[in-house]
Amino acid sequence: MSELRIIARHAGTVLVGQLAVMSFSIADTLIAGRYSPQALAVLSLASSIYISIYVALNGLMQALLPAWAELHGGGRHAELGRAVRQALYIATGAAVLGIGGLWFPEIWLSLTEVPTELWPDVRAYLRILAMALVPSLMFRMYSTLNQSLGLPRLVTWLQAGALLVKVPLSYALTFGLPGVPGMGVVGCAWATLAVNLLMLLAGLWLLRTQDIYQPYGLWRWPEKPNWPIIRRFLGLGIPAGLSIMVEVTSFTLMALFIARLGAVALASHQIAASLAALLYMVPLALGIACSARTGYWIGAGQALKARRAAGLGIGLAIGAALIGAALLFMGRELGAQAFSTDAQVVQAASVWLAWVALYHLADAVQAVCVYVLRCYRITLRPLLIYTALLW
Repeated sequence: MSELRIIARHAGTVLVGQLAVMSFSIADTLIAGRYSPQALAVLSLASSIYISIYVALNGLMQALLPAWAELHGGGRHAELGRAVRQALYIATGAAVLGIGGLWFPEIWLSLTEVPTELWPDVRAYLRILAMALVPSLMFRMYSTLNQSLGLPRLVTWLQAGALLVKVPLSYALTFGLPGVPGMGVVGCAWATLAVNLLMLLAGLWLLRTQDIYQPYGLWRWPEKPNWPIIRRFLGLGIPAGLSIMVEVTSFTLMALFIARLGAVALASHQIAASLAALLYMVPLALGIACSARTGYWIGAGQALKARRAAGLGIGLAIGAALIGAALLFMGRELGAQAFSTDAQVVQAASVWLAWVALYHLADAVQAVCVYVLRCYRITLRPLLIYTALLW
């Protein structure tokens, strides 16, 4: 099979799973928007804070992909198993930091002058999501392992199956059922917790039962912390996670500031941010697939094949970005109407979405480039560029 087909197939498989996960958020936005403008505003605020923390910590784990792909490409199976077990220590520390940030959101709400009447619901929502952070990080490790092995199918099946649970569960917990009162917008948070637990348990079962994982000896008792390995992983993961955090907070900080302008402005921003994130799934999938192949060939000692894989990924990103931006621009009003029945929200969101289409053209290409750079251990300079330009 050609390198182009391998990257495209890997990216397509990852994309299906990423779209399923992104649909969690889109479904919650649709449900909250139909519940009340107040619920959508709460969801927007809580999601902004959660995503800022969640993506940084997930980026920390995702950045291990090229390192693990190198071990796979070099045929160092036992070493890959040890590397995965060492990453458990990083995931544990990341979970502790993340839970602390989500459990006490008052500092962020105060600094950005969010109206105090929204605080109780935002706090309740985030504390539920804090409990969902641990299974989410553990499943991200499972996902990164599969991607580094070039086997994203099992992850995609789990994510797609989880969507079939998430949507009806969020609706039922928000609006209630006959004889059972709804919880309002916090019902979406409880559904997120339940789905993350289900995906983690399914992932653990697959690790235990599937023959494809046997060569790596993953179920051995974790060794003591190997600080050289952990420092090397953190050297990759921390700049990568911070880069993603800077990029995402260029959106999420705006949501907190826009909250001062009222529910219509905040709701329209949430719609635009949701569709921007949806478009981003394509270059994200291409970046994951491209870095997996580039890292694999680096590990195999094939520098020219690694370079070719990187170039193919960037070329695919350019083509996909042109198509995605054109479709969003032409369908921006229909996209806004799918999220809200409020005429003011739809009108405001339509204006936002025209700018999102333009932004996506550049965003898609740089996203794949950053993933490729990680394969060559270049992570600090992208972080400095992101910080200077986006903040």
